[in-house]
Amino acid sequence: MGKGKLRVRMTKDQTIPARELIVFMVGEMEFCVDIIQVREIRGWTPATPVPHSPPFVIGVINLRGTVLPVIDLPARLAKGKSEPSARHAVIVVQDQDRMTGLLVDMVSDIISVDAALIHPTPDVSSAVARSFVSGIVTLEGRMISLLSLQDVLPSHERKAA
Repeated sequence: MGKGKLRVRMTKDQTIPARELIVFMVGEMEFCVDIIQVREIRGWTPATPVPHSPPFVIGVINLRGTVLPVIDLPARLAKGKSEPSARHAVIVVQDQDRMTGLLVDMVSDIISVDAALIHPTPDVSSAVARSFVSGIVTLEGRMISLLSLQDVLPSHERKAA
């Protein structure tokens, strides 16, 4: 599957374009987000802590004049707090009118998948997984969790960050 190529799946009545997703690692787990929501990928930059912010908010960084909150994604997913280093990446995502940085271990791939390869989150998943993961992508023996950005930073916590 080539990077940057858009596959199209034909059905009787319509054409369904494939979804392009950015794949990244959080610990040993693979997650992805829709490429449309990604504004840029950058290396780790030390963040300025914000008093009284939720424990998963590392702080804020200055992104070309915009103050950008940075979320410790492993901490948000209950995978433990990160110790950011030069090997980490910050994925700048936009959900509605809000830009946020997501600290991840590394960005690994860009994939293009048909909707048929995205399955519902299993009922046996934990409440945390069901609240943050909107589906599971099965691709070439891999199972990649599709992250629901609108749930990673719930509306009542957006105001706190």
